[in-house]
Amino acid sequence: MSLLALNDVNVTTEAGGRRIDVLRDVSLAVGRGELVGVVGESGAGKSMVGRLIAGMLPKGFATSRGSVTFLDRDLLAMAPRERTGLLGDAIAFVPQHPMTSLNPVLSLGAQFDEHLRRLGQDGKAARRERALAALDSVHLPRPADLLGRFPHQLSGGQCQRALIAMAFAGKPDLIVADEPTTALDVITQARVMELIDELQRDSETGLLFITHDLRLAAQHCQRLAVMYAGEIVETGPAAALLSDPLHPYTRSLVAANPGIAGPVRRLAALPDHMPGLSGFADLPGCRFAPRCPVRDAACAAARTALTEVVPGRFVRGAGACRKQASALAGQDELPRAAADAAAPPILSVDGLGKTFRSGRDWLGRRRAPVVAVDGVSLDIAPGEFVGLVGESGSGKSTVARLLLGLETPDGGRIVVDGQDITGPFQRTAKQRIALIQMIFQDPQSALNPRQRIGRLVTQSMEVRRPPARWPERLERARDLLGQTGLPQDTIGRYPVQVSGGQRQRVNIARALCTAPKVLVADEIVSGLDVSVQAQILNLLLDMRAQRQISMLFISHDLSVVRYLCSRVAIMNRGQIVEQGPTEQVFRAPQHDYTKALLAAVP
Repeated sequence: MSLLALNDVNVTTEAGGRRIDVLRDVSLAVGRGELVGVVGESGAGKSMVGRLIAGMLPKGFATSRGSVTFLDRDLLAMAPRERTGLLGDAIAFVPQHPMTSLNPVLSLGAQFDEHLRRLGQDGKAARRERALAALDSVHLPRPADLLGRFPHQLSGGQCQRALIAMAFAGKPDLIVADEPTTALDVITQARVMELIDELQRDSETGLLFITHDLRLAAQHCQRLAVMYAGEIVETGPAAALLSDPLHPYTRSLVAANPGIAGPVRRLAALPDHMPGLSGFADLPGCRFAPRCPVRDAACAAARTALTEVVPGRFVRGAGACRKQASALAGQDELPRAAADAAAPPILSVDGLGKTFRSGRDWLGRRRAPVVAVDGVSLDIAPGEFVGLVGESGSGKSTVARLLLGLETPDGGRIVVDGQDITGPFQRTAKQRIALIQMIFQDPQSALNPRQRIGRLVTQSMEVRRPPARWPERLERARDLLGQTGLPQDTIGRYPVQVSGGQRQRVNIARALCTAPKVLVADEIVSGLDVSVQAQILNLLLDMRAQRQISMLFISHDLSVVRYLCSRVAIMNRGQIVEQGPTEQVFRAPQHDYTKALLAAVP
């Protein structure tokens, strides 16, 4: 008997006077003690499934067909008050963003107390003991000290563990975890997932794990359901689905993911992007058909059901989907670009250091200084991509800020193309702008929403004296859009009018405007869907081949670093503990920290 069962569920809304099935024919089951993954890109409908279970569909959305059964009771038939009473007690949730899910004005202890009181735990002392036990169960040190802290005084990983502790504290029958490891570094991600596995196994709680990371889900889940545009397109045992995907979309997800081992092949990136809600109404048949590399004329018209094609494996689609798997075969192996050993480095960092001193606390006690960067030395050759890898807090982003002049180093030298730019930004601004540029992590917050893209990508031309006139900027904007694979009509659009992947291309185009010698890319693909990530990574490889540009690529994703970078530097507690050719370092790591990072990769 299933703990949770969704049976042929449709969730419907209206847009432009047309009825749209946001979720269509969704069937899914979770057994007691079972961990089931729901995988797909942004817009696939994964989080909508979680909201459906919680009874928190957005305004204007309603269930038009099907049932959601929990412990043999249909949640959709329950009175709202009764259904709400299940939340936190019988059904608990682990949210995606720990820092924004906790109340910033209440201590962790106060929030735990409120949560346990709502679950019916009597007595403040008893609630405190239960909170301490819950924090101890997620292996957080000094639980009594943590209860007195506020969310901003904890790391992202600590906040996520606290939310997991809250979810399991009520001993629920079912937990829905919605992207609980997004944006966490690989070691913290591994710890959080080990923790979820341990607690779930000990309590026999059913767990629905919602994620865009197919490999992570396959490593930890017993079964997987792959979603695309509101439909489940494939389900089956996790290991079999990853090793032998049957639906073209599942195969595309696997082909777009770089690996940590084996041949490095050019990623097979899907064209375009997933349709928005308004586009669903124009897709009566297979919703993946417009992007599918093996579609035929019948696909767009034929609406098919999930069919068991081998025991335990269910696939939605026509026979052509499974017969033409060869069309999605891996690409040719990529040649590794070797740096010219005789050429002087384009970027040379020698003994770079930065210590932050934060004064005194509210009791007047002097706070201990934080050594963020400690004697970092690194060279990058012309046309070389070097990865800088480490967990959160290792000092990677501080190195980037020092290179760009956003922080002033306490010691060491920064030389770009033979020019020393170590001093304060005010003295070196003209040199830096011409020599080194940043590609920011989040293009949505990095791009001014009130400016058109043509002006955004040529923003650096405004600081010239005299400033460049618009005809010159327009010509440069057209050239930059061509280099980054963007349509020319993008020039007149605003950032909100293009997709997330296109916004990141705009971000890259803006960094290229001054024809810099070095780009610094800080986690630029960490928040992107796998197909968009593949497009951006392939674009960067093409740019390196065409322009011989150099890059410091900062990331916590070792698979991405292996795909993109010929050399890698491993950073821990402000120091580079190991560096060398990427394949050599990953195949035969020497430092214990490097070994720990590689062991944590799913």
